[in-house]
Amino acid sequence: MCDSLVALANASKNGNLIFGKNSDREPLEAHEILWVPAQKHSSQTIKCTFIEIPQVEETYECILSKPFQMWGAEMGVNENNVCIGNEAVFTNVKFDKSNPGLTGMDLLRLALERGKSAEEAMEIIISLLQQFGQNACGGYQNKSFYYHNSFLIADSENAFILETSGKSWAWKKVTSTASISNILTIEEDYDQIYLTDENQTFSSLFAQKSGFKSRFSDILFTYFGKGDKRRACTSNFLQENQGAIDVHSVIEILRTHNLPDTEFHPKKANSESICMHATGLTNPSDTTGSMVAELRKEGFSSIWLSGTPHPCLSIYLPFYLGTSKSFLVAPTCNPDKSLWWKAKELHSFIDQNRQNLFFQIREELNTIQNRWIQQDQELLAANSNKSILNSFSEDCYKEYQAWIADKLTQLSNQ
Repeated sequence: MCDSLVALANASKNGNLIFGKNSDREPLEAHEILWVPAQKHSSQTIKCTFIEIPQVEETYECILSKPFQMWGAEMGVNENNVCIGNEAVFTNVKFDKSNPGLTGMDLLRLALERGKSAEEAMEIIISLLQQFGQNACGGYQNKSFYYHNSFLIADSENAFILETSGKSWAWKKVTSTASISNILTIEEDYDQIYLTDENQTFSSLFAQKSGFKSRFSDILFTYFGKGDKRRACTSNFLQENQGAIDVHSVIEILRTHNLPDTEFHPKKANSESICMHATGLTNPSDTTGSMVAELRKEGFSSIWLSGTPHPCLSIYLPFYLGTSKSFLVAPTCNPDKSLWWKAKELHSFIDQNRQNLFFQIREELNTIQNRWIQQDQELLAANSNKSILNSFSEDCYKEYQAWIADKLTQLSNQ
């Protein structure tokens, strides 16, 4: 499960495009922040998660947030200010599991590595989808988890919603604000649509249905995923805050649960939570990573990535494209010293006494987050160069590591 939202410049507080996404994955599926430099390639192919496809001559610099074991990414931004988030959607088109194709995460990363604009990135996804399909397992330990994908694709000026089912797709342009979740939303309000007849999708029952959602939605999986409830939450937030949407407010909506914080405990979570906490069969996902991006037409864009699970107990680290991120440490499949796993350990301690600890921890996190956002604004206002900005990123990363280590020590000694 996942949720993504966007506010164009005409709907934001500072006149910059604001993008947010939570990535909901299996609870032990560590999330990695990965910096990918711009590169020229001599190899003729690139190995994605399951298949090899032709490589292009040149790819762009990206900062990605991704499941540690996958080639593809759940979200990210490239040097051209293209930003993408993807969602699992559940459709009536059957999977050919003998011909895996690309994952939605592969499609996202390929579009970021190759796209000069949001529109071009969308065209790249469509082209690759037509060539290679998306019959790929999206699960980690759950090898039976297959789904199709929708995408929210933006740059500093434009945004598009692209929804897919097999090799069929529809897209529409965003005019002000938009959010997507684990549901198809486009009916006859598309700007462009392409329909295939794979798996006899359009025989009998679906032949009379003209809307994309009506043709393709799988009612059962869509219902239990509660994507309609989460999308209603993010859509209401966007509508009610027109003209005031900024990094602060998007962080707060990405921390939202199905109950008020005074009543919430992870054991009470369900799939209506934006900040997801797994509880079992009908609610199997955790929010394992989160992103908020402020895309500027001029100067550096600010890319805020949690690098940790559960936004309600996390802060977002600032990143800027243009320099190496050698300080990043990737998590592995087992608990290790990486930021992601140490944060997960801390969250487990907090949840054992959440009623007494949660608001204290959140207050400390908010103090740090507000200071970092203020520093970000001051550094950009001073026209700081990429070296200074990268040093700021590294300092924040180390501060977050030290804060987590200190809290773990305190709680372990109680």
